[in-house]
Amino acid sequence: MTTSDTAVSTAGADTAEEGRAVRKQVPRTSLGQWEPAADRIDPIEVLERQAATRVPELVRIRYARMAAGQFPFYRGAPAILAADLAAGPNTGLTVQLCGDAHLSNFGLFASPERSLIFDINDFDETLPGPFEWDVKRLVASVAVAARANGCDDDEASEAGAAAATAYRETMNRLAGIGDTEVWYERVDAEQVAELLSPKDRKRTEKVISKAKSRTSLQALDKLTEPGPDGTPRIKQDPPLVMTVPNTELADLDSVLIDYGNTLPEERRVLLNRYQLRDIAMKVVGVGSVGTRCFIALLTGRATGDPLFLQVKQAEESVLAQYLRSSVFRHQGHRVVHGQRLTQAASGIFLGWATGPDGNFYYWRQLRDMKGSLTIDDMSFAELRQYATLCGQTLARGHARSGDRVAISAYLGTNDVFDRAMGEFALAYANQTLTDYDTLQAAIKSGRIDAATD
Repeated sequence: MTTSDTAVSTAGADTAEEGRAVRKQVPRTSLGQWEPAADRIDPIEVLERQAATRVPELVRIRYARMAAGQFPFYRGAPAILAADLAAGPNTGLTVQLCGDAHLSNFGLFASPERSLIFDINDFDETLPGPFEWDVKRLVASVAVAARANGCDDDEASEAGAAAATAYRETMNRLAGIGDTEVWYERVDAEQVAELLSPKDRKRTEKVISKAKSRTSLQALDKLTEPGPDGTPRIKQDPPLVMTVPNTELADLDSVLIDYGNTLPEERRVLLNRYQLRDIAMKVVGVGSVGTRCFIALLTGRATGDPLFLQVKQAEESVLAQYLRSSVFRHQGHRVVHGQRLTQAASGIFLGWATGPDGNFYYWRQLRDMKGSLTIDDMSFAELRQYATLCGQTLARGHARSGDRVAISAYLGTNDVFDRAMGEFALAYANQTLTDYDTLQAAIKSGRIDAATD
């Protein structure tokens, strides 16, 4: 063994010992415990606080989408879970958190090399924090989804634990390889299909095929119609899609320049080959509804080829009041940094800018070969397999930014952590049901206004 090998080995041993030492302060079994505190904040109050900074006429759409079921409610409530997690102990083993790592925030998208990869795809709440917060967000989403799909409590807990097992085993594997090897790790679409059973693989291959067809040309047919002068314009569908008046487009020229300055130099050259044609406000997602989100249509100056970009408002992370504030003043920069750090590959048009309204935004390509598996019709076996894939993917993302050796040592090689996460998943699924019922009661009483159309 060389001197450098000895140094690496000693450093690894030291950080592993630090990880094992954390067990004394925060036993792995303790992570499975969940009881709402006597002074737990009213979940509807949490949602109302978020609504205060959002577009008022869209907030009622957000409530309606959350009221559609327990899983949609859970999707829209990362702020509620953040408050609950902050009320308990944490390991202090820090990674770049996704901040909203539920099942539906994983999916397929195109890498810069035009291959389909599977990864986390939403970083609105990203911030450095204890690794287990993301794991808990994931496993609880598995249990909530399992119950919504007709699984019993034992199956819901088992599926949640399966995600934790995959996370632990993947982190243990990554702790034994080099930093650069970790950075090159990725899961491509073909690997996703291979991980599933033959029955599930057939459906996944359909999703993969559909994702490959989701390009800017396909979006041009679906999202636009001819304008008065014959050029494409984004179709209106109030209140979900509303175009921005032409008089306001001029204000976006400087914003587009600022956004371009956040891209790598060679991609700035590419962006400058396009010109902005139209932009519209578009309601997206569940938890994001009410924030300001736009889709922009650009066309190539030479050939007129279309490019669709999504421009999404970036507010302060729901984790920020419980963890150290972001080092980035610009919230769009925060989102882009977290995404670039965590994803195996990020889109070539990912950047940020401040809008003419003074709000922070991040930009990314829209419909760039994106695809996702449908959660709400998965059987127990399918959901368990998918939860395993998400657990593996989350561990790889965390290993890029955190001390994977220390986290691996904390997790260990037995199933103590896995079982604890299965217990938490079921307990928090119960809490989600209670909170969901609270939302329904608030709508019925008129405390909050949810759209009915």
